[in-house]
Amino acid sequence: MLGLTGFVARFRAHPVAATIELGSFLGCFVLVVATVGAIAGGPPTGQLSSDLPWLFVIAGGGLFVVFWTLVVPLYERTL
Repeated sequence: MLGLTGFVARFRAHPVAATIELGSFLGCFVLVVATVGAIAGGPPTGQLSSDLPWLFVIAGGGLFVVFWTLVVPLYERTL
């Protein structure tokens, strides 16, 4: 099953897992775009107003790691 019908069939078979995977993909995409934007803005300067893109990237990456190392294993144990 390839294409959209295969994706929909897999989503219906495992809706929570598919949502987690899709959310992770979108989160990684946002982090990549934010990282490129932060790099384009220049290195951190030590001032909060100009370092917000860098803080967003760091906080987003940290949340992503915590999600996959804490939340997903806890969810899998409850299955």
